[in-house]
Amino acid sequence: MPEYTAAQIKVLEGLEPVRRRPGMFIGSTDIKGFHHLITEIIDNSIDEALTGRANEIWVTLEKDGCAQVKDNGAGIPVEPHPRYKIPALELAMTKLHAGAKFDDKTYKISGGLHGVGASVVNALSSWFKVEVHRNGKAYAQEYKRGKPITSVRQIGKANNTGTITTFLPDKQVFKDITFNYKTIEELIRERAYLIPQLKFNLYDERENRLANFYFEGGIVSLVTYFNRNKKTLNAPIYIPGEADSVKVEAALQYNDSFSENICSFVNVINTQDGGTHLTGFKMALTRAVNDYAKKIGAIKDGDGFTGEDTVQGLTAVVAVKIPTDKIQFESQTKAKLNNPEAQGLVATVVKEGLDIFFEEHPGDARQIIEKINLAARARLAARAAKEAVLKKGELTGLTLPGKLADCQERNPALSELYIVEGDSAGGSAKQGRDRRFQAILPLGGKILNTERAQLDKIIKFEELKDLIVALGMGIGETLNPKKLRYQRIIIMCDADVDGSHIATLLLTFFYRHLSIIIDQGFLYLALPPLYKIQIGKEIYYAYNDEGKEKIISEFKQQKKSIKNLSIQRYKGLGEMNPEQLWETTMNPEKRTLKKVTIEDAQKTDETFSMLMGEDVLPRKRYIQSHSKFATLDI
Repeated sequence: MPEYTAAQIKVLEGLEPVRRRPGMFIGSTDIKGFHHLITEIIDNSIDEALTGRANEIWVTLEKDGCAQVKDNGAGIPVEPHPRYKIPALELAMTKLHAGAKFDDKTYKISGGLHGVGASVVNALSSWFKVEVHRNGKAYAQEYKRGKPITSVRQIGKANNTGTITTFLPDKQVFKDITFNYKTIEELIRERAYLIPQLKFNLYDERENRLANFYFEGGIVSLVTYFNRNKKTLNAPIYIPGEADSVKVEAALQYNDSFSENICSFVNVINTQDGGTHLTGFKMALTRAVNDYAKKIGAIKDGDGFTGEDTVQGLTAVVAVKIPTDKIQFESQTKAKLNNPEAQGLVATVVKEGLDIFFEEHPGDARQIIEKINLAARARLAARAAKEAVLKKGELTGLTLPGKLADCQERNPALSELYIVEGDSAGGSAKQGRDRRFQAILPLGGKILNTERAQLDKIIKFEELKDLIVALGMGIGETLNPKKLRYQRIIIMCDADVDGSHIATLLLTFFYRHLSIIIDQGFLYLALPPLYKIQIGKEIYYAYNDEGKEKIISEFKQQKKSIKNLSIQRYKGLGEMNPEQLWETTMNPEKRTLKKVTIEDAQKTDETFSMLMGEDVLPRKRYIQSHSKFATLDI
C-alpha cells in the first residue's frame, strides 16, 4: 500500500477544478453540457437587461466554430480590484465565485448567482476573449484554457457601452464542438418571451441566416407559441402577482391532446427539473379546479380530480423572479429550485388568479372542467381495464408472451430485448442471437398509434400488451421501474419506409407512456444494412446509398477494376439469414446502435404532436418543407 502523507494532499487552484471535473459545473460534457456554455454567457447579458442596463443582445455563430455574445449593458469593470490588485475583468474570468451577484445591491434579480458562469466557460474553451466598452474606451483580454495570454489593455475608443464575449470550446473536453443553430434559436426565443422589452439578434455565419426575436406579449405569447399546432380549448389565462419580494407569473391554456407541457423559470433560467415553484403551481391548479367543479355541481363532495387529471392537455409557463440574495438552486446547472417558501407563494398567487378567472369566464371554465372530467373518466377506465387484465394474470409477468424468446440471463443490466418487425425477421433473429443475453419479441405489422390513445385501449392492443408484459415493469399507475427485465431495449425494423413508420410508432409509445426507459438511457435503435455488396469473394455491407457508392469507389481505387460485382438491396430483415443478421445487426462487437435521447423536451413534444397527432395541416406543412430531403423507397 502506498504511503499516505501530506504530500498526497492536492490543491486545485484557479480554474483547474473545472478542467478536472467539468460535469460538476455544466452537468455533462455531452451535447447538452456543450450548449450550456453559450447559455451561461447569454444569461450574463440577460442579467444586464434585468437591471435595466441593456435592451439588446447579439449572438453570432462564426464560421471558425467560435460563438460570440454581445450586449449593450454597462460593461464589466476593468479597474483593479481593491483587494486582489488585478483588473476586475480578469478576476471575474479566471476565479471561481468572483462576481457582483452575491448580494442584491448591483443585481437585485439575476440568473447568475455563484460567480462561476463566465469563468467556467473560459476554463472549458481553447480560446476566450472579452472586449469591454466602458467610459468611452474599449478594453480587451484574451485567454487560453482559462489562463490569460494578454493583459487587460485598451484597444481603442468606444462610443457605446457593453460586453463582447467570444470563445471557442475546447476539443480536449467535448467530442463535438459544433453549435446547433436550432438549439440556440429555441433558447433565445424562450428568453425573448420572458423579457418582453429585450431584443435578440441571432446570426449564423455558417449558413448566412439572421433571426430577430422581440415579443411584447410575454409568457402569454410563449404559451400561444407552444400551442400553435394544437386545437386549444380556452383563451390563455394570465396570472401575475407578487409576495415577499417574489414576483410570480403564470400563463396556461388547455388543448385537446393528452400530454402535459409545463415549463418553469426562475429569473429567466429554465428550471428543467422543476422545483418548489412548479409544485406550488400544480397544487393550486388542482385545488382551484376541484373547488370550482364542486361549486357548479360537476363533482360531488368527497369526489375530486387528481393532479394527473388536471394537467392532461395543459400547456403552461410558470415564471418567478426571486431576489439574488435569497434564491436557492439545487446545483450550478440551476435545473431545480429549492426555495421552500416559493411553493406557498406561487400556490397563493395562482389559486387566487384561477378563482377569479373561473368566475369571470364561466364558458372557458366549463370547457376546462369538461376536459379534465374526460381525463378522469379515462383514468378510471384504464384502471378498470388494467384490473380486469390483472385478474387474468396477463400483466403480472408471471406468464410471458408466447412470441417472446427469452434469454438465459436474469440480470437486467446484462440482458437485451430486441423488438423485431415481423415473424420472418423474428425467426432469423431467434436463430442468429446469442441466447445467453439476447431476447427476441417479434411484432406482427404496424402497432397502435398511442399519441392520443388512452391506457385502456393500449392494454387491449395485443402487440403492445405483449411488449408491456415482456418488459415486466407495468404501465400507468402500476409502473415500477425496478421490475424492468432488460436494460437494453433495441428496436430493430426494416431499413425502409415501413420500417421507419413502425419504429416511429414504437418511439411514440415509449415517449408517451414509458418515458423513464428513455430517461435512463435504455432504449436503442438498431441500424441494419440496406445493401449487401459482393465483389468476387469479398462481401461488404452498406447502410445507405452513400455508403454503397463509397464502397464501390474505394474498391475501384484499390483494385482498379471490378469483376463479378453483385449488389443486393434488402427489402426487409427477413431476407437475411441468421448468420448475416447476427454479423451485421446483432453482434455487440460489430453492430451499430443509436441510443434514443431527449435533448429538448419541448421540441420533442411538439414533434410527436405534429407527426402523430390528428391535425393534418401542420404535418402536411412539415412534409412539404422537408420533401427535398426525402428519398423514394421503390
